[in-house]
Amino acid sequence: MTQPAPTGLARIKAPRRALARLLASLPLAALVKANGARADAAPAAPPGDLPPGRVMLTIFLRHDEKKTLGEINAHLKETGWFKKFPPAGVEIIGWYVMMGIGQVVILSLPPEKLREVNVVVESAAWGGYTTEFYPTYDYRGFWEQARRAAG
Repeated sequence: MTQPAPTGLARIKAPRRALARLLASLPLAALVKANGARADAAPAAPPGDLPPGRVMLTIFLRHDEKKTLGEINAHLKETGWFKKFPPAGVEIIGWYVMMGIGQVVILSLPPEKLREVNVVVESAAWGGYTTEFYPTYDYRGFWEQARRAAG
């Protein structure tokens, strides 16, 4: 028997709980990897890896369909979005428009900047967009490697 899809506040909290669990497990995963690595062998960086000390984060900026594009842009200007985002030390890797959904922003950042990115989005983008955050990694290099290995 399938459970009904969450609605309202439960729909918002479920992905955030999952994200919090994932982010909380990252230090443990790094510790396990470090303890399992041979001291005499430098691990080869997998394709698509970021420089050490950086993570990728994808943000969905979903348009508030009750507002016109002009109203959304006026709100963003009023809240200082264009001046505040991205915070210093955060790099925009990609910024795409997904027609019918909104915008998708892919960032590279040090983990200690995660809270600052969240606060900027909450203080400046909310009201023009609803948001979703996803930890991200570049899979293309792995896919290409697997494809070559498969012949």
